[in-house]
Amino acid sequence: MQIDTLPLTAEAFAALDVADPLRAFRDEFALPEGVIYLDGNSLGAAPKAALARAQQVVSREWATDLIKSWNTAGWFDLPERLGDKLAPVIGAGAGEVLVTDATGLNVFKVLAAALALRPDRKVIVMEGSNFPTDNYMAQGLVEFLGQGHQIRFAEKDDILAAIDQDVAAVCLTHVHYKTGHILDMQGITAAAHQAGALAIWDLCHSAGAMPVDLNGARADFAVGCSYKYLNGGPGGPAFLFVARRHQGEARQPLTGWWGHKAPFAFSRDYAPAPGLARFRTGTQPILSMAIAEVGLDIFARADMALIRQKSQALTSLFIRLVDERCGSFDFGLASPRDADARGSQVALTHATGYPIMKALIAHGVIGDFRAPDILRFGFTPLYTSYMDVWNAAETLYRIMASDEWKKSVYSAVDAVT
Repeated sequence: MQIDTLPLTAEAFAALDVADPLRAFRDEFALPEGVIYLDGNSLGAAPKAALARAQQVVSREWATDLIKSWNTAGWFDLPERLGDKLAPVIGAGAGEVLVTDATGLNVFKVLAAALALRPDRKVIVMEGSNFPTDNYMAQGLVEFLGQGHQIRFAEKDDILAAIDQDVAAVCLTHVHYKTGHILDMQGITAAAHQAGALAIWDLCHSAGAMPVDLNGARADFAVGCSYKYLNGGPGGPAFLFVARRHQGEARQPLTGWWGHKAPFAFSRDYAPAPGLARFRTGTQPILSMAIAEVGLDIFARADMALIRQKSQALTSLFIRLVDERCGSFDFGLASPRDADARGSQVALTHATGYPIMKALIAHGVIGDFRAPDILRFGFTPLYTSYMDVWNAAETLYRIMASDEWKKSVYSAVDAVT
């Protein structure tokens, strides 16, 4: 498929949909009629099977079987079971991934564990422009520990130079939440190890959108969420990865009862469970986890290589269409043009981007806005079609050419952008 030379016509895009080896997956998602959904990088679409699974948990496992379901429905083992289903998607092994808690909590846990494994080092390397919750949690941890740790912020091209003998851990996001640029997981991890540091990776914008190989890169820890490309539902559980080689030694500070070696012995004092289980904290949100499993089951049947191929095609075609149709409207491109350096999103810049995005949403094309000037469009290969890309670009052109976006109704800022 020669995307760079494909004719920019509706007929050519329709032909790509006919030939798409992933096209059957689209039918597994509840996509509203008349809506082009390009925000799966923020909240994935609902799998149709999620409703039936939620009803089963509420009406059968909870309402009928009640507390017995901790055993009979396997509620207690959900973090490990879901983790093992997710593991192949992110290049991990069985027993190395837990689906549990929120991303921020997991950052706190694995970063604390990493710092404890390198007690004589005080520096954490982070990319300051990335999604701030990782920065906030690291700042909170440093303040809480009170041991003189500091965060060394470095942007993409300066990260390697920031890693020296003082660094305890690098804590980085694989795909940048705004621009979609990809960091070199293998190269940065190798540099961290060469300096004696540990590598922590946030996979929120890469898990489910592109192949990830944590063990191939020799990553030490990782975190991520289920509600974006993995389609786990709003506020769905996050996940964490602890490389097997660290599981006997690494300990985390949130020592809740689920992480105890014998939680139903109800001992007075904490004793950590062996291996990965010690990274559990407290009772998990079973309904959310059960719904998240539906999305993970879809990925068990999907080919990540095909997902990545289609992702690159969708994003490249969208960039070409915007260049051709909207080149006179002062849009910039914050994402890399090189598809190999770009995740599954396209970030456009515009000085008045917020009302433009609101106008798009009002006309059935849903993306999102990130201050100060980023219009984000996420392309989820399992359910985004090539005609979605064509129609989204055409809608953007019509909104700009007609000055529709200048209407005052689109200037009011909503609580969530």
